[in-house]
Amino acid sequence: MNIAIAVRENANCKGRKVGAVIVRDNRIISTGYNGTPEGFTNCMDGGCVRCGKREEYRREGKRGYDECICVHAEQNALISAARFGNAIEDSVIFSTLRPCFDCTKLMLQAKIRAVYYLHDLGKLDDAELQGQYELLQSKFIEGVYHVDFEDPRADWANAVLPKK
Repeated sequence: MNIAIAVRENANCKGRKVGAVIVRDNRIISTGYNGTPEGFTNCMDGGCVRCGKREEYRREGKRGYDECICVHAEQNALISAARFGNAIEDSVIFSTLRPCFDCTKLMLQAKIRAVYYLHDLGKLDDAELQGQYELLQSKFIEGVYHVDFEDPRADWANAVLPKK
């Protein structure tokens, strides 16, 4: 988890800053942090319209993750592994944030065995969707676990910057 916290320092998002590490056979095979795709203006520099309007999305009761161009830390770790030819089947992921719905689906498809996370996302507003989220997360062969670990920069990583 220390390494996921260190990787998170590169995150460039107006929302939460997240780091992820994929481990197989006790070896790190990939890391990722959240931010815009390569070649795009960073989120903190105005590259993501959705993050720039995050308060508007909240008022409308939307999470809007599917309308955000930022790539999540877990997604970046999965993509980097594929890009550099590192098989991830039967691996474990450590993330500074409990993976969202979409990242959970991707990790299940990639045959990740277990997820360890530091901070929780909180409950979804819709009980049926929360049930589906919990069902998805129950399908990891070795489970999903909250890690009780000191995070010296939790306030920075989990803060949402105000709209400028």
